[in-house]
Amino acid sequence: MTVHLVVPDGIDDPRRPSGGNVYDRRLAAALGAPGRPVREHRVGVDGLARVLAGLPDAAVVLVDGLVASTTGVLVAESGRLRVAVLLHMPGSGPAEPAVLGAVAAVVTTSGWARRWVLDRLPVTPGRVHVAAPGVDPGPLVAGSASGSDLLCVGPLTPAKGYDDLLVALAEVRDLAWTCRCVGALDVAPSYAAGLRDRVRRLGLADRIELVGPLPPAGLDELRSVSDLVLAPSHRESYGMALAEGLARGLPAIATDVGGHPEALGAAGDGTLPGALVPTGDPAALAEALRAWLRDPALRERWRRAAASRSAGLGTWERTAAEVAAVLNRIAPRAVGSSEG
Repeated sequence: MTVHLVVPDGIDDPRRPSGGNVYDRRLAAALGAPGRPVREHRVGVDGLARVLAGLPDAAVVLVDGLVASTTGVLVAESGRLRVAVLLHMPGSGPAEPAVLGAVAAVVTTSGWARRWVLDRLPVTPGRVHVAAPGVDPGPLVAGSASGSDLLCVGPLTPAKGYDDLLVALAEVRDLAWTCRCVGALDVAPSYAAGLRDRVRRLGLADRIELVGPLPPAGLDELRSVSDLVLAPSHRESYGMALAEGLARGLPAIATDVGGHPEALGAAGDGTLPGALVPTGDPAALAEALRAWLRDPALRERWRRAAASRSAGLGTWERTAAEVAAVLNRIAPRAVGSSEG
């Protein structure tokens, strides 16, 4: 049985990498093992109705939430097709409540997102499932003695908390550090230009680098020379950049928002591999960062916890298995190890 995967048409745009696109691409690869046919459909704003109309009755369809949330076409087609929505970030579109109430299953990327859906939308608990993102294992980063190489990953948009980050970094300008910000510069171009101007006005242009987007290999190379991940987001369903840093043993200071606590997790002894700070509180972010930069014992403790946490992170194969289990619930033997 073929699984039809509907994804945004910009999924492979190197100028705008995103956690959701990485998730879709890795899921498609893991689901599409021998004997597991997966057919990908890339659609824009108006393409979903055409794609669904061309599918046979009872076809199994997994639709990216960014596509599903923009139009109510899935409401009508859910009576004919067996549809699951892959919800990367709840609250992303006007049609979302009606769509999620109509489809056979919803797959969220964190326990927080599942709770969000059940608390706010007309969806029964048995139809909402969790399949957290996986990570690629790699060698643990040793880190520098000073811990001064900071990394922030995410497109330059207000939701990623870059305003708070600049304020916090300015508060610790008396300490030695550099910060590289990796992410698309053209999602909100006027905002990105304003950030660049603020960096200059703060006198931090030689310490904060707005790198722009990087391919996975380039980002992993940058992680290998970093000490600490900063994740000041105002809104985050999980926090893939946070988890990917932890996979290399990088501690993190992250906002206590959405799925960040799940992604950060803890070492086997319960020690946090970093710190969670209130959302929209640059003073708290600066305080945590100052502690990291000034306390060698704290750095060592966080690094040990990050190394322990890295061993407990899931794989993309596990993510795919969890999604496959959901698809098999709505269509028995939709995804099998050999013929479907």
